[in-house]
Amino acid sequence: MTYRIFGAEVSPYSIKVRSYFRYKGIDHEWIIRDQASMPEFQQYAKLPLIPLVVTPNGEGIQDSTPILEKVEAAHPEPSIHPDDPKLAFLSALIEEFGDEWGNKWMFHYRWAREADQQSAGRRIAETNMPDADEETIAGLTAGIVERMTQRVWFVGSSEQTAPQIEASYQEGLQQLEAHLVSRPYLFGERPSFGDFGLWGQIYNAWSDPTAGDILRRSAPNTVAWVERMLTPAATGDWESADTLLPTLEPLLTQQVGALFLPWSDANARAIEDGEESFECALAGHAWSQKPQKYHARSLAALRKRYAGVADDAALEAILDRTDCRRWLA
Repeated sequence: MTYRIFGAEVSPYSIKVRSYFRYKGIDHEWIIRDQASMPEFQQYAKLPLIPLVVTPNGEGIQDSTPILEKVEAAHPEPSIHPDDPKLAFLSALIEEFGDEWGNKWMFHYRWAREADQQSAGRRIAETNMPDADEETIAGLTAGIVERMTQRVWFVGSSEQTAPQIEASYQEGLQQLEAHLVSRPYLFGERPSFGDFGLWGQIYNAWSDPTAGDILRRSAPNTVAWVERMLTPAATGDWESADTLLPTLEPLLTQQVGALFLPWSDANARAIEDGEESFECALAGHAWSQKPQKYHARSLAALRKRYAGVADDAALEAILDRTDCRRWLA
């Protein structure tokens, strides 16, 4: 019984799913979505988005987080969720942070500078049309760059927010670097839900000239984690909160509590009020963008997950210290 994953190396959500399947040891086939595979992709996909997972019984699943959750229910071992409920929630919180805020890091850097635009545009062109001649690839690359540079608003990238996104990326790498000095994965000696979500974005940033250079120059332990997560394996068990939190809390405080969750809340309120754009203050800096409809739904799912463990006093204390709880209640 083999699963089929339609995706691409330049898609952070695709390689997130592939890494998960490799870790779980689940039989799967990795299929590049290109011109040749497009007819089969369209048979199962409800949206023109990757990744698409086709189950052994012929069901098509899209959206990386529901894919992991559905497959995890069918293949629970080895689990990607820490045994400690409060750590399991923090892992889910980081998974959501990676998918939504980490994507701002990757997407902004990929399309902000000409070197990155050309690198990514060409790789996408060659993925879509692997047998095309140079003239065709050059023309396709130019079209991709033109289209994608006009879409950076989707992640909130603009002249106003660019310094905030880049500072967040560089500071986030240093927080990860400090945390990964003494452990192979975010929650110990095995990869978690949070690892997969955050890694997919940073792996793709690592593959781009500017963000990748910053990563390689400043965060060798994080680079080792990026490489390890290509084919992750459990080398032991989960750590305790006592040993994890001293270096995990700075990431939760300065990235999740100060930036991601207040942005998430402002975005959800804008969707609810039918606004075409919104403004908010993040760590003392003004942020404005068009709202993202999908993320309002994923925030609602995260809040529902929190409601299931909200009576955990130890978790509440962590979320209070990191200024996360007020955005989740």
